[in-house]
Amino acid sequence: MDCTIATWNHIIYFWRSRPSLRLPLLLLLSCAAGFAQNASQPISSPLSVRTTHILGFEGAESNAGGTLSIQENSLQFQRNGKAAVRLQIASVQDVCVGEQSKQVGGLPMTLGKAAAPYGGGRVVSLFAHKKYDTLTLEYVDTDGGFHGAIFQLNKGQGEVLRSALVAKGAHVSESHDPPKQQGTVEVSDEPK
Repeated sequence: MDCTIATWNHIIYFWRSRPSLRLPLLLLLSCAAGFAQNASQPISSPLSVRTTHILGFEGAESNAGGTLSIQENSLQFQRNGKAAVRLQIASVQDVCVGEQSKQVGGLPMTLGKAAAPYGGGRVVSLFAHKKYDTLTLEYVDTDGGFHGAIFQLNKGQGEVLRSALVAKGAHVSESHDPPKQQGTVEVSDEPK
């Protein structure tokens, strides 16, 4: 019991005697809390993920949040309490996964960055971005029309969903792989 009181006395003394370390310590603790919140988010199963439909999926509203799932031979997007929109996986012609970043915090974060002295807003900007995956589908509808749809997923879920779609029979073109490095040619300085 005496050790606990002595420890708190040391903490209070350190806090009062070192005012120059208060701000960096508070920033460090708030960053640690932010990382802990991100780490505790549950990872959805690969067959059902929370997503935002950005654009293009027939029958679904743009910028609508919902669940994208694979059920038997179809891909379905369902908003909360709404009817599901389905697509046959065999009609998918291509699946592309990308990575995006967006700034979070809105107007309060922007004002906070502007008010930070000595260029501190740039440091705040480093921690004010969230990364997410984009999943782009190219598919043919029942009438033979060619369509594209874009979905926004949590980071890491795009490649999992792409793999699940390929396993169920979606066609994927190989042109999206990174280009291979070309070999270098050695040139000699000697005259021929």
